[in-house]
Amino acid sequence: MDIVNQLLSTYASFFDWAMWKEVLTDPVSWGYIGTLVVLEGLLSADNALVLAVMVKHLPKDQQKKALTYGLFGAYFFRFLFIGLGMWLIKFWWIKVLGAAYLAWLVIKQFWLKSPEDDLNGVKKDGLLIRTFGVFWGTVISVELMDLAFSVDSILAAFAVSDKVWILLIGGMLGILMMRTVAKLFLVLIEKIPELESTAFILIGIIAIKMFLSVLGIEIGHVLFFSIIVLAFVITFIVHYYHNKQNGHDHVA
Repeated sequence: MDIVNQLLSTYASFFDWAMWKEVLTDPVSWGYIGTLVVLEGLLSADNALVLAVMVKHLPKDQQKKALTYGLFGAYFFRFLFIGLGMWLIKFWWIKVLGAAYLAWLVIKQFWLKSPEDDLNGVKKDGLLIRTFGVFWGTVISVELMDLAFSVDSILAAFAVSDKVWILLIGGMLGILMMRTVAKLFLVLIEKIPELESTAFILIGIIAIKMFLSVLGIEIGHVLFFSIIVLAFVITFIVHYYHNKQNGHDHVA
């Protein structure tokens, strides 16, 4: 019963306007929200492409409808899991598992990356299609894929901040960004491919931040934001150097 009360208290705080005002007028909070939005935008650009491919077999008018239903579902589940996560993240072993999972994402990206078939559409003879029909089977498939994408984002968010309002705003803006300006991030990553690596380096830093919090070591706001800014500065320097080298190679 105590667990239920804690969960209800967390969800109730979503509607505490005084707390919303406190967060919205705090520059540090906006710094964390901005970090979450940019990180989610970089990590979600390819995800948006995957979702677009998943609905491509539907008629044009149904494609937009399926993605819209998926968007509402994504908001609902993000709201649900942030509330649940606020309770779970209080356990030290959950933080350790979360940090380990984020570290695994980094290892997989840099050392175990292999060709994936993410860009395959929904199988027309799949169980969901046969059970619920083409349209609703596709909508459910999109929802499940959104859930899979949310795991990485939510864990990273909890490592960045433990304030429910920051997590909610960052998460909701991140979802909106994935569905609306994902193409912008795809173009950005295409022009500056090093940004994809930067996103996973930041995931690694966030994993370290989460693990250190288990040991009672907290990374201060100034240090954390300095690391974020430094990572992007180094990214642009490396990109400039690569372009310069490629220019020389081309001339040669």
